Amino acid sequence: MQIKELGHVVLYVTNLTQSADFYAGTLGFKEIAREKGVAVFSSGRTHHELLLIEIGGKAEKESFPKAGLYHIGFKIGDGPEALQEVYRELKSKEVTIIGASDHGVTHSLYILDPDGNELELYADISDGWKTNPGAILSQTKSLKLE
Repeated sequence: MQIKELGHVVLYVTNLTQSADFYAGTLGFKEIAREKGVAVFSSGRTHHELLLIEIGGKAEKESFPKAGLYHIGFKIGDGPEALQEVYRELKSKEVTIIGASDHGVTHSLYILDPDGNELELYADISDGWKTNPGAILSQTKSLKLE
């Protein structure tokens, strides 16, 4: 067996309207359907890439790190300018930004969704990993976006 690609991510959310509006309106995911406590999103690459399931209640913070999901990474483009543009847009929408990193082959911005799930939005800045797979283990550096 060999995994070919990341197929989809499923998140339990406390408020479907709030979360679906965030993923569609703020992050620009294409919403395919929303009904009976579920919202489905796809870029058209596959049947669905993101599925939200409403569970109610409230999101609670636990100590970090904890076993389970750390973050989900979404590629937003290529080059440092792509990440700068996304950064400015998210700041204008008052999205919670928790960090930014230079990983050598990517530049990443870390944000929280309405339930506190961490999302990595990244832009490829080098394809050096194709000839040197170890490049993805480059030392992480702080990244200034302002």
